[in-house]
Amino acid sequence: MSWIRTRPRPRPPHLRPPWWHLVEAEARAGAACPTRWSSPPSTPALQGRLQRSHPSPLGTEEQVPYRMAVHPRGDGVLCAFPNGCRLVRWESPEGDDQHSLVLRSDQEALVKLNDVGLQLAVSFSGEGSILATGGEDGHLRVFKWPGMETVIEEPNAKTSVKDLSFSSDEMFLVVNRSSGPSRVWDLKSSEALANLPREQGEIFGFCRFSTKSDNSQILFVTAMQGDYGKIISWNTSSWTRIGSKKVTRDVISAFSVSPDGTLLAIGNIEGSISVLGSRDMRVVLTVKKAHLGIVTTLVFSQDSRALLSTSFDSTARVTSTESPKSDGISLWSMVLAIILGILVYYYMQHKEDLLAMLPQ
Repeated sequence: MSWIRTRPRPRPPHLRPPWWHLVEAEARAGAACPTRWSSPPSTPALQGRLQRSHPSPLGTEEQVPYRMAVHPRGDGVLCAFPNGCRLVRWESPEGDDQHSLVLRSDQEALVKLNDVGLQLAVSFSGEGSILATGGEDGHLRVFKWPGMETVIEEPNAKTSVKDLSFSSDEMFLVVNRSSGPSRVWDLKSSEALANLPREQGEIFGFCRFSTKSDNSQILFVTAMQGDYGKIISWNTSSWTRIGSKKVTRDVISAFSVSPDGTLLAIGNIEGSISVLGSRDMRVVLTVKKAHLGIVTTLVFSQDSRALLSTSFDSTARVTSTESPKSDGISLWSMVLAIILGILVYYYMQHKEDLLAMLPQ
């Protein structure tokens, strides 16, 4: 599930706003069906009319895609099947209905990933110029896109790849495995740059880079340690820990960082979601039982004002991440004014008695 920006066909000026599209890939038995939700930029994702496209499912010969990655510039959806990967491209047909989609499978784009087995992690870089996949067999593959020239290849039959994340400047790639440390790769030199060690009892889960207000970057890694789920932050110059906080007692099943870098979101196996401030990791919003099943994916909108979550229960939910705004006097101000009013009234009614109690 990913937000991409696309431009419509030439139209009159008043009908030419760029649209943000949320591409959510539905996996059905024997079919892969990317679904596009659209919202104009002038309308917040929450309040705007998210218009859903209904493309025809693309037959996949009874195979269900386990992982999907959407190209950020609209170059298709990579689908990871048990025996390898395929690329599904979408096209908007001619006509006035800009929300309809026509799907086609590109058989030539991913020849190097046709028979590589199940990939547990697939991701495009932020600009879409690099593709990385990590297999159940532990094999890490990184390619330039769309030429598919190999950048990094690391066979590893001992530990499966759990998650991977690109830095926004496309200089680094972090890879989490089922055991052992996280590894940081330099994408320019194609060399391993650092290993991020675990503390005793930690099991790393998700990893995400985030850009701070001064344009420096920080790396967040989720981990389970005993009965607690925690978020660890890492300095991306020295690759040392700079913070860690326990944030939940449930297993973290999904993780996301907002595009503006101010918010983090976690989903758990109980179907609840929480939004935290990235600086102090304090919870600013919790939705208990947002879903009836495990939260599988979390994605912030491009303006960081909304969070979309999906679940094994086949539901999708959009949650506002904005702080409620006051339309006038705040509730606490009103309560304080009432209390002061009562005190003044009591004083006026019992002024003489109160003065008599004072020492002469």
